[in-house]
Amino acid sequence: MDANQEAFHTLSYYTLSHPDKGYFIHQHIVDAYQAQIATEFSKPISILYALVGLYLFLEKGYTGRQVQLAHMQLSRNKQPGPQLPLPVLRGTVSIEDVLLLPEGNIRDKGIRDWCQSVWDAYLPCHTAVADYVTKQSV
Repeated sequence: MDANQEAFHTLSYYTLSHPDKGYFIHQHIVDAYQAQIATEFSKPISILYALVGLYLFLEKGYTGRQVQLAHMQLSRNKQPGPQLPLPVLRGTVSIEDVLLLPEGNIRDKGIRDWCQSVWDAYLPCHTAVADYVTKQSV
């Protein structure tokens, strides 16, 4: 297992055992991680769903649970999505940066900052993602 996967598993343990079960912060780390580590060999749908999740969280204020439900709705519709170019740099905050923060509110804010950093890196894709979400009536 590489260092990124190890860090993801460590942060997953934190988010899956998070006391705020209704919010489901874990979904946000799944989306940020997938968008940040994506390669030209990644499935386009996984990149699209990760960016949809970040968009809904950061631009529309969705909770992790609401993002999860939106992903489920999108998977039932099975409409093709836009082709999204991968940026060279995928954010200035990494999963390792988040893990350096103390657990609790500070780490939770770090997760949000990480998500924002990754979302900002995909700026050229924002309109395509927003249009896709609108067309899918999410």
